[in-house]
Amino acid sequence: MKKRVCILYTGGTIGMVPTEQGYAPKKRYFTGLLDEISQLKNKDMPNWDIVEFDPLLDSANVAVDEWVNIGREIRDRYNNYDGFVVLHGTDTMSYTASALSFMLEGLDKPVVLTGAQIPLCELRSDGRDNLINSIVIASEGVANEVCLYFAGKLLRGNRSTKTSADELMAFTSPNYPVLANVGIDIKYNHQALIKPKQADKFKLTELRQVPIGVLKFFPGIQFELFEQIISERLSGVVLETFGEGNIPSNNRPLVNSIKRASENGAIVTVCSQCYQGTTKLGTYATSNALKEFGAVGCYDMTTETAVAKLYYLFSCGYSGEKIKELMETDLRGEMTK
Repeated sequence: MKKRVCILYTGGTIGMVPTEQGYAPKKRYFTGLLDEISQLKNKDMPNWDIVEFDPLLDSANVAVDEWVNIGREIRDRYNNYDGFVVLHGTDTMSYTASALSFMLEGLDKPVVLTGAQIPLCELRSDGRDNLINSIVIASEGVANEVCLYFAGKLLRGNRSTKTSADELMAFTSPNYPVLANVGIDIKYNHQALIKPKQADKFKLTELRQVPIGVLKFFPGIQFELFEQIISERLSGVVLETFGEGNIPSNNRPLVNSIKRASENGAIVTVCSQCYQGTTKLGTYATSNALKEFGAVGCYDMTTETAVAKLYYLFSCGYSGEKIKELMETDLRGEMTK
C-alpha cells in the first residue's frame, strides 16, 4: 500500500508571486503550481494531500498562535498519514521547527519543514527539489522527529538556524551532525536520529502567550534603556552573551537589572552569540555574576530553540525551579550537555 503524506502549506517564499510591493503569498495559487510538477505524479511518489492555510503568511508574521495552528492540523490528521511536510517561509522556520519539536510529544512520524529561497513560479526555483525530497523523506518513516530539509541536507529542526539570505542552502546545524544527505540516494545518519520511546503516546501541547524577551549584548550597551522591561515585565529572558556566557560585568545597571529580574521570578537563560560551542557559566569572571543570580546556561542550544523551549515549559505550567531544571535537560535532542 502506498504511503500517505499530508502537506501543510502555511505560506512563505515557495508559493509567492511578484507584486508591486515585492513577493507575497497568493490565495489558492500554489495548488495550481503543483499540478505543473510532473514528478509529483510519478508512480514512485507517495500519495499526498495538501492543506492550504488561510490566511497564508510570510514567516516574519508567524508566531505562537500560528505554531499552535500548525500543531493542531498535525494532531487532527495524525492517524491518517505516514508523515507530514510543512511548507513555511525561511525567516522563522527554525523557530517553528523548534516549537513543534516540543509541542508534538511522543512523535513517531516524520514532520519535515521546508520551503524555498526562490519562488516556485520562477525558472530557477529550488522549491521543486526541496518539496519532492521532503515528501519522500516524510513517507519513509526513518527520521521520526521534527526535521528541516533544504538543498540536500536534512537537519534536526531544533538544531537548525538560518545563516544565509541568498544561498540555496539557507540553514546550518552548527552543533549537531546532519540527519541525512540527499544525493543519488538518501543516506540517513542513523546514529544521529532520535529513537522514539515506544511507551510515549502522541499528544499536542499547545503553547500560550508568555512575556519572553531576547537581549543581545554588544560593546557599549546602554542597559538603562532596557532595565525596566527586563527586570519587571518578562517571565523569561534569553541573553545572547559573548563567548561561553560572558557579559560586560563592569556595567552595574546591567548586572543589577539581571539580578532583580531573577529575584522577581524571571527565568534568565544564557545562549552564546557564537554559532559553535557551548555556554559554561563561571569559566570566566565575567560570567560568574550570571551564575550567582541563578541564570541557566543553555549549553549549545540555539537562541531559536531556547525561546521555543521557554514557551513550552511555561505552557506546561511548571514551577520556576522546574523550568530551570528542564532548560538544562535534553528533552528533544536540542542540546548536548
